[in-house]
Amino acid sequence: MTITTISPKQLHDLVQTGTQVELIDVRTPAEFREVHVPFAQNVPLDQLDAAHWAKGRNGSTHPLYIICRSGSRGKQACDKFLSAGSANVVNVEGGTLAWDQAGLPVVRGKKTISLERQVRIAAGSLVLVGSLLGAFVSPYWIGLAAFVGAGLVFAGITDTCGMGMMLARMPWNQVPKAVPTGTNAATTSCEPGASSKCCT
Repeated sequence: MTITTISPKQLHDLVQTGTQVELIDVRTPAEFREVHVPFAQNVPLDQLDAAHWAKGRNGSTHPLYIICRSGSRGKQACDKFLSAGSANVVNVEGGTLAWDQAGLPVVRGKKTISLERQVRIAAGSLVLVGSLLGAFVSPYWIGLAAFVGAGLVFAGITDTCGMGMMLARMPWNQVPKAVPTGTNAATTSCEPGASSKCCT
């Protein structure tokens, strides 16, 4: 099924008309903290339960908008929703990068290394280590570089990245959640239809 898309400007103009918009940002908490659309809710892709969200929206026919860094993870999130039976999902073209580059309002925080850059750094490091060990220790280590290369080819073909999903769960990609006094921790997590201030 074809995924519907919307440009950042179109979405911004829609919000300016006073239309209630539900926008999910599926990047890691650390990426979200660095820069995000003011009315976005952070629900990391690796934690996204599309069926739960679909149920929590109580059959709402209003579009559910998805944004990530550049569009790829947003597409994966849309696929999850489509598989869960939610057809009215819309991916924001170009993600947060395109939104920011268009000069639209954003909330900025602590700088971080994007998940895509982390994948490139990790993959490059493994290839380098495998090549050096293969040259100076044992030729069998060349297999490490070949394994990483095969993984990158697979990621390019399927548009999914196992290394990226693993890195997304690392501590440095998480943000400690502040729990208000006297409030159960479960109430601070983003829920379907929650305020756009949730998890910011």
